[in-house]
Amino acid sequence: MDLSRVSAYTPEPVGGAGQQAAVLAPVLVRDGETHVLFTKRADHLGEHPGQMSFPGGSREPEDGTLQTTALREADEEIGLRSKEAAVFGRLDDILTVTDYSVRPFVAAVPNRAYDPDEREVAEVVPLAVSDLVDLDNYESERREFSGYGCRRIHYFHVGDYTVWGATGLMLAQLLELTTDWTVPEEPDRVVDSDAELPV
Repeated sequence: MDLSRVSAYTPEPVGGAGQQAAVLAPVLVRDGETHVLFTKRADHLGEHPGQMSFPGGSREPEDGTLQTTALREADEEIGLRSKEAAVFGRLDDILTVTDYSVRPFVAAVPNRAYDPDEREVAEVVPLAVSDLVDLDNYESERREFSGYGCRRIHYFHVGDYTVWGATGLMLAQLLELTTDWTVPEEPDRVVDSDAELPV
């Protein structure tokens, strides 16, 4: 995983969303292998319970920048201190179906244990890049969303975990940008809006 490609990349912003948010995609090396760090959201949360995500959340009035938002949320959710994160740059902003514009930042972080805030995070999960780029662990679908048109949804299945939704979209771009992995040209299936989600 070549994070210098993130530094050289010019990300696309989005506008028009009702709310702003930011996330941090933490990358670490563990046992000689590169991993991406995710959180598994607590089951009792009102939004996206139990889903895999990057540390992050809504911009607060005191946040000077969206990078500040991402680093503050990572500290609150997993105990990653801002001085520990070497931010390389960011990916394209995404507009979610919940009317958020989300700005993803990418950072190298130390290989250590991280402490989840149990009010929000059930588990901190490092997933090996070698597993994430294995096409046997990947599937996608094209799905129609009311008011948002047709979107491609990515699913990365590693062990008992599945990364999908907005986080799957960010992860797909991160992997395409920093590794030799590319999103397959065609999705595995095309489904309508009320089809069952394969998670």
